[in-house]
Amino acid sequence: MSTPPKWRTAERIVAAEPASDGAGVKLNRSISTPALPDLDPFLMLDEFNTENPDDYIAGFPEHPHRGFETVTYMIDGNMRHRDNTGAEGVLRGGGVQWMTAGRGILHSEMPEQVDGRMQGFQLWVNLPARLKMTDPRYQEFDGAGVPEVRQEDGALIRVVAGAHGDISGPVEGIHGTPLYLDVTLPTGAAVIQPVESGHNGFVYVFEGDAVEITGAESGNGDLNDRSTNSVPRRHLAVLSSGDCVSLRNSGDKTARLLLVAGAPIGEPIARYGPFVMNTEQEIHQAFKDFQDGNFV
Repeated sequence: MSTPPKWRTAERIVAAEPASDGAGVKLNRSISTPALPDLDPFLMLDEFNTENPDDYIAGFPEHPHRGFETVTYMIDGNMRHRDNTGAEGVLRGGGVQWMTAGRGILHSEMPEQVDGRMQGFQLWVNLPARLKMTDPRYQEFDGAGVPEVRQEDGALIRVVAGAHGDISGPVEGIHGTPLYLDVTLPTGAAVIQPVESGHNGFVYVFEGDAVEITGAESGNGDLNDRSTNSVPRRHLAVLSSGDCVSLRNSGDKTARLLLVAGAPIGEPIARYGPFVMNTEQEIHQAFKDFQDGNFV
């Protein structure tokens, strides 16, 4: 007899807060706020979503990173990136870039448009001490390179990293075996997703009214009303422990969300601006290396 799943619920729900970064890009930040400083291994989650070019046109001019990874996932718009390794390209709607900054990189992210909607996310993911000084690298895929699964009820799951059923995302070889799904739920649609036991995870709702996180019957998978939590738009739900999560849309509008999870690192975090290390001494060394021109 198989063991029934342990359903995850919303341990807490936090609202995204207005923020500004780069040269004045307007954002909504849900991780790296007073309410949620971090969610190991995740250090920051920013959503940018505006049709006003004044909110994004200044972009993110050249800046350094060390000790962690940045994940840029575009919904709409075009963003050009350049760095001091010679890498350059344009990330378009539906595309993803998973950048391992490692021991250091200087890069810029600038809009490749002067009007129209710019929408997407940037997630910061920590690295363990043994990998913080690894060589920088990129994994970048356009929208066509991110596989999709469509259910009979109309739900659409885009698999960036990890897997949904037999479909795996293109991002591979990342510490912590992350799960990164973009889920669209029409009214009445529902998705059930295994989430590795012991991994920390969250749900962030960015379209629609709200999404329900609910238990399910272990026998046939039918959804019920047990342990239901409603997550409004522009709110993040920290998931409780467990090995499976059930998501449904009982609202009147199509909902869309990110479901993200990864293995916690459990190490001390020392961070200042674009550097995330384990000790204050390592932060000071990062600044010195940057100022001395020895950053890469």
